[in-house]
Amino acid sequence: MLERAFAEAIDRSEITDETTERVLEAAHEQFRRIGIRRSTMEDVAKRAGVSRITVYRRFSTKDSLVQQVIRREFRRYFDRFLLDIQGAKTLAERVEIGFAGSLRAIRDNPLIGGLMDTEPEIVVPSMISDGGRTMTTVSRFVAGRLSEEQRAGTVAADIDVEVVAEMMVRISTSFLVTPSHHIDLDDDQQVRAVARRFLVPMLQPADDRSP
Repeated sequence: MLERAFAEAIDRSEITDETTERVLEAAHEQFRRIGIRRSTMEDVAKRAGVSRITVYRRFSTKDSLVQQVIRREFRRYFDRFLLDIQGAKTLAERVEIGFAGSLRAIRDNPLIGGLMDTEPEIVVPSMISDGGRTMTTVSRFVAGRLSEEQRAGTVAADIDVEVVAEMMVRISTSFLVTPSHHIDLDDDQQVRAVARRFLVPMLQPADDRSP
């Protein structure tokens, strides 16, 4: 489910009407307050001020509704990521800001971050126990940004951006699902220092890396 939400968020194709938006907003609030497992389609309908039939006409199952709600959150995350790195002047800055901002955005997200705390049995397996499909989907997004850097000449042509993207996503996921006892993820400067020390060198030609 989370994999599909990621994929569709990256694809960005979306057609919604006012009622669908109302249902999605109500579902977001319902899931955030009560959790996904304890929420029903009837709960969402009541919160949206529509009939249960109206909800089912737009979302045939609870899973499809959850998928669309999560998709919207990750679209917002991707948009925030791109906005955050706009002001950076160098590749290194973009990597640092992107890494720190990504961790902060997901951890602070009222829905996604909250679910990771209250219902990790739903979110965490989707991130790490789906045969790598979710990581692959998110890696595609990161690799796409790195490919743009490569075309702009800020990343060497011989760097395999797909491998680098996967490594970055795996590191980010590890921080999200397993708290660190050495790095304070609430301290952007610490997180950026990690990116500067370990992630940025992955995008430099071997001859330019410090021994």
